[in-house]
Amino acid sequence: MENLKEKILNLFYYNHFKVKDISKSTEVSSAYVTKVIQGDTRYTLEKKLRKENSKDKRKLYQRNFIKKKRENKRIEDNYDFVQSQHKQASRELSQKQKLSDEDYRKWNQSAYKYNSSKHRYEFDDNLGCSYDVPKYIKER
Repeated sequence: MENLKEKILNLFYYNHFKVKDISKSTEVSSAYVTKVIQGDTRYTLEKKLRKENSKDKRKLYQRNFIKKKRENKRIEDNYDFVQSQHKQASRELSQKQKLSDEDYRKWNQSAYKYNSSKHRYEFDDNLGCSYDVPKYIKER
């Protein structure tokens, strides 16, 4: 029995195991492990040290969490800023000039077929279009 107590104390003080882990490895109840540990004179000092370590770990975790949160916020703000710049540029570009027929044909080239006899691009009537879409565009 004395050998078991020594093993429990070694695991707790030198290997820094938790009570639950000690009880699993020694196959003894956690209540017995706690009783043995609390009976030792080093218990209060060890408890204080573990509490400080836990507090330090918590501070580090919080610091990293806040840092990640700020980084994510910064990325999100940058994304929103770029998106608003894109919208503004689109509005400005669309107001300044009208899209030429040739540019429209290039942009939508699958809708136009070249008619070599008339030397022009003709819109495919099967696709259907609105009134402002050019039906044919002369070759330049």
